[in-house]
Amino acid sequence: MTAKQQWMVVLGVIALLAGGAFTASHFLRDELTSVSVGSDAPGFAAKTLTATPSMKTLTDYRGDVILLNIWATWCIPCRTEMPSIEAVHQALGPKGLKVVAVSVDNEGEEQKIRDFAREYQLSFEMLHDPSGSIEGIYRTTGVPETFVIARDGTVRKKWIGPEDWNSEGNQRLLQSLLAEPKP
Repeated sequence: MTAKQQWMVVLGVIALLAGGAFTASHFLRDELTSVSVGSDAPGFAAKTLTATPSMKTLTDYRGDVILLNIWATWCIPCRTEMPSIEAVHQALGPKGLKVVAVSVDNEGEEQKIRDFAREYQLSFEMLHDPSGSIEGIYRTTGVPETFVIARDGTVRKKWIGPEDWNSEGNQRLLQSLLAEPKP
């Protein structure tokens, strides 16, 4: 094989790899990117825990500051952080903060979720996603995982694991987002 033929093979392989990478990035875009600070919060759907359940989506909270918590009743770290979520809800809910906790417990465990909320005296909105699709949409690594979403729909904080949401730093962040004008 001549040097020219060898270079043609090398260029062909490079073109093939580049084409494959482009195609993969185009068709697998959602699977290859994660939800991070500064990105748009992806939409989700989860059902309410009311007597007649209905579906809620991210668009139901459009223009609001949202603390979106993905959790489960069996999760010990979730139990640890829930009191601080309730405290920040009590402090900033009247100022417009929407706390939305989406449980990924299995189908049929709605009463277990209601009992959990009653045990921890939680007054913020609890939703249920028994399919766990929100975990894939938000690319979570486990529970709890929390996203602070600004009025413009961008993620301003992402936290993996339990957190003190009523801490001074988190209160400052949430208050600054609440001070931003509605779009």
